[in-house]
Amino acid sequence: MATPTSASAAPGRPSYLGPFITVTVLFFIFGFITNLNMALVPHLRSIFDLPYKWAMLAESAFFLAYFVFSTPTSKLIEWIGYKGTMVVSLFIQVVGCLMFVPAAKLVNFPLFLVAVFVVGAGVTALQTAANPYVAILGPEHSAPVRLTLAQALNSLGGTIAPLIAGAYILTDSTKLSSAQIANTVRGPYIAIAAGLFVLGLTVAFLHLPHIEQPEDSLPAKQGRSAQRGSIWSYRHTVLATVSIFLYVGVEVGLASIGVNYFKSQGVDTAKTASFLVSLYWGGALVGRLLGSWVLTRIKSNKLLAAFGVIAALLLVVSMFTSGQVAIWTVVLCGFFNSIMFPNIFTLGIVGLGSMTGKGSGLIMSACVGGAVIPALIGALADKVGIQHSFVIPIFCYLFIAYYALWGSKPTRTAA
Repeated sequence: MATPTSASAAPGRPSYLGPFITVTVLFFIFGFITNLNMALVPHLRSIFDLPYKWAMLAESAFFLAYFVFSTPTSKLIEWIGYKGTMVVSLFIQVVGCLMFVPAAKLVNFPLFLVAVFVVGAGVTALQTAANPYVAILGPEHSAPVRLTLAQALNSLGGTIAPLIAGAYILTDSTKLSSAQIANTVRGPYIAIAAGLFVLGLTVAFLHLPHIEQPEDSLPAKQGRSAQRGSIWSYRHTVLATVSIFLYVGVEVGLASIGVNYFKSQGVDTAKTASFLVSLYWGGALVGRLLGSWVLTRIKSNKLLAAFGVIAALLLVVSMFTSGQVAIWTVVLCGFFNSIMFPNIFTLGIVGLGSMTGKGSGLIMSACVGGAVIPALIGALADKVGIQHSFVIPIFCYLFIAYYALWGSKPTRTAA
């Protein structure tokens, strides 16, 4: 990753505080919507009486959009810029949210999945544009700090979403019909669609600086031929893609199965279990706020490795205990998830220069891990129980620790 444009380095450098605040609001939005979508897993199980592996398709549909739309979004950024892509992404999410209305009215599982997929497409475009924009909105050395701080707003949205789900969507009532249970999603998603529409119009009329990566932003020894090479020739970027795949998968998988797991460990109601999921995301919020300070003192790869190992150990404890210990070790994983995404992402785009957009698209496409890993966890949980299915996220955390210590070093191959 390179420094910003020459314009930003010139005397009288413009302040990026206003644009940074604007974009962090968008981080809140996709954090909220992503985690509200996760609340649909127990909801869809109630409506359609589904096993875990089928209910997890709600996650699969959402994160499949990352695989499908991340690379096209990187092209869209080249055509209309970061700001234009953010605006388009918000309006796509409006369409997806409104699709929940007929899905609920018809009590149609495939239509629910289509609505989730469309919302996921909008969130994909927003993330693919917003993450590199924040990373290059200032000096390279402070990029992990900026992105970690912005991701804190993502966590704030994720913390609030389960509370909204518990209050307005999830229900423990056995007296309601499937149609009545499905109907509870209509109001929240209509309200979200209205808010996203207003936000999209607002961002469209705001001034956000146009930032590009210059041709000469790469080290001279690489030359321009490296810029024209395949993004797959950058080993640290490819391994960052694998790490993001595993990270998103484990974070989403634990949150998605959390309500059911907490209830299996003695929690009485879905609302209480949903509150614990909110604390899981709240831990990520606290971790990112603290992490933005800690990262000014500790190298990002070392902090990432430590958090990966600790999270794996917490799940080992949860596997072999029960009750409150089993519950709180999973909740604490949220804290140790906190700095993983921004640090994997910034380590993965280091030194890419004008190929930063392509690198961002590749890394963001790996969020499809949120479709694959939760489905694997769900399938294994159906066979051996939720606790023993934690062997999958334990492996994910350990690979992330490996990436932090060894895989993140930018060793390039021939373009």
